[in-house]
Amino acid sequence: MAQNRQARGPGARQIYEALRAQILAGTYGDGSALPSSRALASELGVARATVTSAYEQLSAEGFILSRRGARPKVAAVLDRMPPTSPTPAGLVPLPLSGYGERLALQPASLSPATRPAIDFRYGDLAASDFPTPIWRRALLGALAQRQDRLSYGHPAGSHRLRRALQGYLWRARTLRCDAEQIIVVNGSQQGLDLCTRLLLDPGDGAVIEDPCYPMARDIFRAAGARITPIAADQDGLDTSQLAHVAARLAYVTPSHQFPLGSVLSIARRHRLLAWAQERDAYLIEDDYDSEYRYDINPVPPLYGLGDGRNVLYLGTVSKTMSPTLRIGYLVVPSNLAPVFTRAKQIMDRHSPALEQETLATLLENGAYERHIRRIRRRMAERRNALLDGLRHRLGDRLVLEGAKAGLHIIAWFRHIPAALEGELIRKAGQAGLGLHPLSPLYAEGSSTKPDRAGLVMGYGSLDVRQIKRGVELLADCAAAVESGG
Repeated sequence: MAQNRQARGPGARQIYEALRAQILAGTYGDGSALPSSRALASELGVARATVTSAYEQLSAEGFILSRRGARPKVAAVLDRMPPTSPTPAGLVPLPLSGYGERLALQPASLSPATRPAIDFRYGDLAASDFPTPIWRRALLGALAQRQDRLSYGHPAGSHRLRRALQGYLWRARTLRCDAEQIIVVNGSQQGLDLCTRLLLDPGDGAVIEDPCYPMARDIFRAAGARITPIAADQDGLDTSQLAHVAARLAYVTPSHQFPLGSVLSIARRHRLLAWAQERDAYLIEDDYDSEYRYDINPVPPLYGLGDGRNVLYLGTVSKTMSPTLRIGYLVVPSNLAPVFTRAKQIMDRHSPALEQETLATLLENGAYERHIRRIRRRMAERRNALLDGLRHRLGDRLVLEGAKAGLHIIAWFRHIPAALEGELIRKAGQAGLGLHPLSPLYAEGSSTKPDRAGLVMGYGSLDVRQIKRGVELLADCAAAVESGG
């Protein structure tokens, strides 16, 4: 019976928390004695060792004073816990920094806890596409490397990976750089954040495309930059609008404008470079999905056209391998490499070492590029299934753009006004279909925002069967909105 009673009694943690709360609340005053461990154990129906463990924790934290052969006593605790009460009305919270205040005003854009059965979300990849066998072999090889000690790595990244990336960038993107110019980062988002911290002060001007990648806009806004949206069209960023713009940097996606999918023309590339040189401004070139080109070879980067003095190239494996790996890279001008390395060190010391060594192996033995060729074929099949389905089911009710590259297309509805875009999204959600509107990617008050509903339709995470079913659901939802149903 005693054993059963003890089994039902509180544990050491519960006893510790109860006594701690009583001490803080003043139930036991300073210097007052607690029950002996034997007496309290008998009262609670637990083993004496359980009470002793709780007392030891209280003693270690300075709540009680223990002496062999004597009952423990409460130490002098200056800060007593006040009685629980609602937060006083009008209580002013402690202030944040200017950065924190600006960030607090921005709505959070977190991934939803649950996803629709078929979700055309851009940026997601199918788990089945990840090259698990080759990644596992390379990872085991990295784990098997014997090291004398476990220590922090170089903040700019594994030198082996940076050498491998140097060769890959030359082969795949005709981008010539030194390994010392490459900074390995935890995804392109951290790379962009590093650029913003090191190149922008509050009040400095920053140019973004309109529409653009919203997380870039959020970073610049949090940094206190004066943001100037410049319209993008079928030839990319409209550089004619830059003539009178004074800015410290411009963020661009010249190889595949996000989200519209256009390629920055060669004439505009040269005008953009000239503007940056005249203004002593930096250009951040985000080459986020250049591996996916379905009509011609990937377009050479902006980085290779200038003298390399003011262009920072941003790349990632999030669209080729997995966004969960958190591996990206910056190619910075040589004179900026030391300060970017120091900033990376302050931010998080270095990116994960095992993942870096694993990726280096895949780059060195050619497995990474073989994977890209294989996954590009799969993405082309999904893209074709989406385009064929949309053309068959919706025909000239849609205008499709940005389909020559990347992992998404843009779908404009001829007969659904922008005001009903939300209704289309809502009906789709009820049908188990995830759709993602284009309008939030435009700047607030943008004069170039179309007056019709538009969708960013990613297909990287869906198989052909899901795509076909998704198109059927979309057609039904669109018909209901168009008819007012």
